[in-house]
Amino acid sequence: MPEFLSSWPFWLVFVFMWSGATVRGQATYWAGRVVTDQTLRRTHPVAGRARRLHDWLAGEGTERGIEAIRRWGLVVVPFSYLTVGFQTMVNAGAGVLRIGWLRYTVAQLPGALAWAAIYSTIGFAVWEAGLAAAAGSPWGLAGIGALTVVLVSTVLVRRRRRPTTPSTEPAVPEESVPG
Repeated sequence: MPEFLSSWPFWLVFVFMWSGATVRGQATYWAGRVVTDQTLRRTHPVAGRARRLHDWLAGEGTERGIEAIRRWGLVVVPFSYLTVGFQTMVNAGAGVLRIGWLRYTVAQLPGALAWAAIYSTIGFAVWEAGLAAAAGSPWGLAGIGALTVVLVSTVLVRRRRRPTTPSTEPAVPEESVPG
């Protein structure tokens, strides 16, 4: 557990963790709901950082979260809090799908409570123990290094495979445009 939290009473650490999980989930939901919609609707960058951000917002990460919600329903929202990384995709996906705020919040609460319970008790200890064990042995360090190389290589290969020229197809198929 971070040093500044170790002297706090348990209930205060729990409330702090729950608040953090809830605020982060809500922020991700609203980013998915408002920012993505407005960005994709109003911008069409052709190059640079803006194009990469646009592609990321329209990319596979959010799509996996949306697909999980479509397949499993809102039950995936609380369970996503037991994962690392997938939680963000699901919360953003809920926003992109424009799931009603109250329905999303009710689905989010059990997940945020579970996340707070884990991280205010054993969560940080498990992370620290895993990192210490890996860093304490040559094989652990080699594993961390190999994992880092694989992750960086994967990101670089995916970036190189993406087309860099702007698409000539319209963003919205013509048959779906009213008029």
